[in-house]
Amino acid sequence: MTSLRHNEPDRVEPRDSYLDAARDCILDVGWRRTTLTEVARRAGVSRMTIYRTWADMPRLLADLMTREWGDVVADSLAHDDPDAPTVERLVRDIVGTVQRLRENELFVRIVDLDPELILPYLFSRRGRSQDGILERTVAALREAQAEGAARPGNPVSMARAMLLATHGFVLSAHTMVDDQVSLGDLDAELALALTRSLQP
Repeated sequence: MTSLRHNEPDRVEPRDSYLDAARDCILDVGWRRTTLTEVARRAGVSRMTIYRTWADMPRLLADLMTREWGDVVADSLAHDDPDAPTVERLVRDIVGTVQRLRENELFVRIVDLDPELILPYLFSRRGRSQDGILERTVAALREAQAEGAARPGNPVSMARAMLLATHGFVLSAHTMVDDQVSLGDLDAELALALTRSLQP
């Protein structure tokens, strides 16, 4: 996956190297068996170096997920067609992000081994990544409305409804796939539903 989190691709900040070590730990042994001590060992630094940055694993995980999901969105936007109509571009970005999340190895590992880590963001509160996605979506909706390409309405509530609609396609799409319906079929339906919901 292409990462857009650094202006200089070959430069790795210490904090990112620590998050990389945590990511490797979770991929190898899962969240429950990953400790700050093991992260420090893999990063090649002292345990206190990691503790000075994160007091506990939940805080480290929150930063790791924010970085990871932000990279997923950035990767989707990197494949964007800047000349496409605003609504078409927005829908393509959303569907592309859904697809990349489903394929992301860290996301898949968390859902398979530690799905309870995702539950707070579905039932209790929004995360930083969700807020970032909403901010981008609201901006795109305002642009589309100004062009007359999207229907009138509160872009904030429209963006939140769109995000809620995509949750199932990220987390549960596999339950709807069989010899009659493919993931591609479902994604096409998502694109159609989002497009029609935005038409003036």
